[in-house]
Amino acid sequence: MFLFIFVALPLITASFMLIAGRFSRKLLPDFLANLCFFLLLCASIAISRLWPGAGQYSHVLKWFNTNLNIAVVLDGLSLLMIFTVSLVALSTGLFSINYMNRYGSKSLFYAILLVLVASMNAIVLTADLFTMYIFIESAGIASYGLVSLGGTKYSTEGAFKYLVLSAIASSFILLGIAGVFVSTGTTGIKEIAGSGFFSKFSVILFLGGFSLKCALVPFHAWMPDAYTAAPAVLPAISSGVFVKVAGIYAMARVFFNMLPFNAEVSSVMVYLGIISIIAGAFLALGQARLRRMLAYSSISQVGYIILGIGLGTPLGIIGGLLHLFNHSVFKALLFLNAGAVEYAAGTDDSLKLGGLGKNMPFTSTANIVGLLSAAGVPPLNGFWSKLIIVIALLQVKMFLYAFVAIFISVLTLWYLLLIQRRVFFGKVREGLQNTREVPFWMNFSMVGLGLVCVWAGVSFAPVILKWILPAANVLIEGIRTSLSNFVIGG
Repeated sequence: MFLFIFVALPLITASFMLIAGRFSRKLLPDFLANLCFFLLLCASIAISRLWPGAGQYSHVLKWFNTNLNIAVVLDGLSLLMIFTVSLVALSTGLFSINYMNRYGSKSLFYAILLVLVASMNAIVLTADLFTMYIFIESAGIASYGLVSLGGTKYSTEGAFKYLVLSAIASSFILLGIAGVFVSTGTTGIKEIAGSGFFSKFSVILFLGGFSLKCALVPFHAWMPDAYTAAPAVLPAISSGVFVKVAGIYAMARVFFNMLPFNAEVSSVMVYLGIISIIAGAFLALGQARLRRMLAYSSISQVGYIILGIGLGTPLGIIGGLLHLFNHSVFKALLFLNAGAVEYAAGTDDSLKLGGLGKNMPFTSTANIVGLLSAAGVPPLNGFWSKLIIVIALLQVKMFLYAFVAIFISVLTLWYLLLIQRRVFFGKVREGLQNTREVPFWMNFSMVGLGLVCVWAGVSFAPVILKWILPAANVLIEGIRTSLSNFVIGG
């Protein structure tokens, strides 16, 4: 029953949120939502301490001692994702205590955010392909709702573009599932893995759908507009975890644990990854608005993850999954920093800003930690994952790709430092003299994520051993993971 908490608790909390909003516009919604996120994080840590480091744990939901044929499955990969989702959700929720005071109904916002978190957890825990699709859709609808909360014509436009492209991606995924079901008569990942099913048609549909979900080039058009138009907490949790769960995790689960991972799929993933790394970085160079620049930077960073996982080698998978966790943390931090700047100065246009570091020391320092992590500067967390990916590329003699990965990291450092100088350094611009540091909970959230970046970098070896290796082994074992015997929970 314990595993169902990750889906049931946020859904139950969301159901009470609108009622709570009638009694208290701010305090009660803030408390309930963040208590829920805190409990989810504590639960994920508690499971990790009990986790043996291998195998799969399954729990079937019962009603009066009768199985309802609704099961959740936990393994090393899903445990890593559950922990990452909970960490970013709590950071986003704490930041929203102050930040969302400017965006209408807090109870509505938290209700949508809780549904998004519950949907992501369900995607990660389910062992059924169609159930995964249902929750990908519900998470997408929740994301659409959060984008539209911006309350401007740009947020409406961004939400509409996201909705249309998300629907296209979902159509590809659904058609791929239909092809699988027609051939195998089932949507259970274990049953499909055991059937030996492989269809190029379904593979193409899955690649297109999941690539659109995680905004790989050339399927990236929705991300910059959606992230620029929405409240800053949406890109923080979307780039931080939603893109990872609905795109990268789902893609990895399908192509490693359900379908036999082969050289053709590997080549496509590697090509998409390297193209995204290059295009995302160069598109980020020309952006003045912080969130738009970070959106393109996210496309580049997701490319690193796909490149590592797409290699299919043990070292590549370890590097890709480590970068998945690292990017979730430092990109959430950078988007929250951008939101803090906009909250304090009224804009995130770097050309209209300057000298904010004097009055916003915590935000400035947290931003430095985030950008150095994103650029892969040692000893912060982003350095180790990028280093492992580069070594994995050298291991398979992809020397050109290894050079590109290093070069783009240097380029990333350059444009992020340029933004840091424009926004926080130099002379204070006219009209910004009275700018002050953001409220406590916004700072608490940013400083907390910054400390996680430092901790994950300094303690990279324990992080890899405790969290990354068990997750990587799930993919390295391939369909054998799905065919292994489950430990059934009581």
